[in-house]
Amino acid sequence: MKSGVLPVLFNLFHCQCQTVIQLAIAAMLTLSSCKENKVAIASSGAVQLLVEFVNCNNNIEFKLDAIATLHSLTTCKEIIPLIISSGVTLCLFELIHNSFKSSTLVEKATGLLESIVSSSRSALCKAASIGGAIKILVETIEDGSLLGKEHAVVILLLICRSCREKYRGLILREGVMPGLLQLSVDGTWRSKNMAKELLLLLRDSSDCRSTHNKQMNHELIGRIMEEIDAEGEKFADSKLRLVEEMIAKLNIIYFN
Repeated sequence: MKSGVLPVLFNLFHCQCQTVIQLAIAAMLTLSSCKENKVAIASSGAVQLLVEFVNCNNNIEFKLDAIATLHSLTTCKEIIPLIISSGVTLCLFELIHNSFKSSTLVEKATGLLESIVSSSRSALCKAASIGGAIKILVETIEDGSLLGKEHAVVILLLICRSCREKYRGLILREGVMPGLLQLSVDGTWRSKNMAKELLLLLRDSSDCRSTHNKQMNHELIGRIMEEIDAEGEKFADSKLRLVEEMIAKLNIIYFN
């Protein structure tokens, strides 16, 4: 870094040779892995250049390396405000929306998005306010890779936690229930737990219902989750039927 490598890499970013550009981004990724380099890289203007690669370039390898570099930089809390102000949050949602949800690209994009919104309340609020963001996350829970689903459910959970009264109805209206229940059955260990917590946050809280009924609903959801755990382990080949039954039970809670 002291030898002035960053200006050289910036010049290579504007090269006409795709291979040279890819090598330059890969070099930036390697440099960003060193804690001492992170602030220098971010303050040099690299964040905005990396976001442009994510947003504008059609080369998937460029996008993956740029996302990985930004993800590496998010481990330094000092850089988070700069990353947020770069417009990367909207860029990532657009990328996820326009890509196959099960792709590695979406998996890495949701991973970066989770890292950003987990690090900053303002980033979380900005993400939640983006038009279509909740729908995109629900679609990723339904059709994403295992890790993509995990990142998406964590982001949705953070959004719901931030203001349950505001976001509960918005999340439910996007049809999140089937995906959440399926995830609670066959997701990763972390996504199973996050899905169950989100299901409990989404339970009915109407003032017209008695405290007794609310408690009964809460207990019913708890029993449903226990059934999913127990039956899912015993009868792996009947998970789909089990989830359908759970959805029917939960419809009583949410929509009756």
